[in-house]
Amino acid sequence: MSEREPGRKPDPADRRAHTAAFRAAEARRERRRRWLVRGTIGLVAVAAVGGIAAVIATNQGSSGSSHGIPAQPRITAEGRTTLPPWDAPSDVAAAVAAAGLPMLGTEGSALHIHTHLDVLADGKPVEVPAQIGVDEAAQQISPLHTHDTTGIIHVESPVHADFSLGQFLTEWQVSASADHLGGLKTDATHTLKTYVNGKQTDGDPAALLLHDHDEIALVYGTAAEDAGVQVPSGYTWPSGL
Repeated sequence: MSEREPGRKPDPADRRAHTAAFRAAEARRERRRRWLVRGTIGLVAVAAVGGIAAVIATNQGSSGSSHGIPAQPRITAEGRTTLPPWDAPSDVAAAVAAAGLPMLGTEGSALHIHTHLDVLADGKPVEVPAQIGVDEAAQQISPLHTHDTTGIIHVESPVHADFSLGQFLTEWQVSASADHLGGLKTDATHTLKTYVNGKQTDGDPAALLLHDHDEIALVYGTAAEDAGVQVPSGYTWPSGL
């Protein structure tokens, strides 16, 4: 648009052209503003979705339900109702599955604790077998297992979760509740007592949760047999455990 000469009256055509140009510029600025707003909203939405996904992934990674490990452990024990001794089950995978636990390709490291178990029946110790929860042929292992006959229960899990004595006894395939341990049943003269760190506890022993360096003792027998039993209040842990 040409400049207006001094003293010349405004040309209506010039005014219309100027107004049209101004409106076009305003429209372009408005479109750019809307695009910027949409883009910002889009970025915020993507970031929010990404954040939610990250939180979900983190929660799943730390949850007891991931890796096939339940958030809540079973608090009952199913298996044999025969008299001791009880050997390690030959079908490891089936026993571990009955406990509601997975077989892993390697020992987990997110949770690594140890509990010691003593079983005393009629005044005599019952061996806790080696390799409970371990399938050497398949090169797989449960997060809850034994390596030897010392009675040390290893909890080596890829996630943080609670583990119970009921899970371990089910892996061992020994049925238990407040009134029996395998084929050892309570009656008028026989009792089944549960001790944790030397203190007697009531209820179903299968419901006990495993804690690091706890000493659990299951004692079955008559009053006379129990009188000759020294209930352990602790365990002398090997170096490194």
